[in-house]
Amino acid sequence: MDNATTPTRPISLILIAVTAILAGGFIGATTNAINGSVSPNYFRNVMGWDDVQQIWRACIAQGIFEGLIYGVFFAFVFTLVAGIVSRARCPYWYAAWHLLVMVLTIYGCWFLGGLIAMSLATLSPEFYRNTFFRVPDEFGLMLRYAWVGGSIWGAMFGSLLTLAIGSILFANHWKSRMVSEV
Repeated sequence: MDNATTPTRPISLILIAVTAILAGGFIGATTNAINGSVSPNYFRNVMGWDDVQQIWRACIAQGIFEGLIYGVFFAFVFTLVAGIVSRARCPYWYAAWHLLVMVLTIYGCWFLGGLIAMSLATLSPEFYRNTFFRVPDEFGLMLRYAWVGGSIWGAMFGSLLTLAIGSILFANHWKSRMVSEV
């Protein structure tokens, strides 16, 4: 069945958008749950949170909030791409598979960002302390602080890069799928 004879699936597009938004919140919650455990100092210094007992929960809430914001942007772009490229004929599970790959890629970028920041802090502790906000003096605490800052940047920039590349790959896969079905 070719793209012209496949029925439209507007409900699939709505489900794709909702899934992408929820995925953003999930990524934010899980990464900040880890980051809040690794370095509460980071959030205390950067966010100005003083209540140590509540930092971890506040990290998760902040991660959900920011993740949902990114998720809305991500959902808008990816759903638009999926809708236009497939002419609203994309099955939900086909797009959801692509979203899953993108989510895993964002986690990879989060992890890589943390490693890069820790490497930078290890290679040049003075540069790291002088460049970033209120970095702890103790080496171990500095590395934990570097992990959190780097992983957050990795996830943020990684999500934008993943959205661009993932949308292009989705479009290419969809077009090749339509060609192979003709």
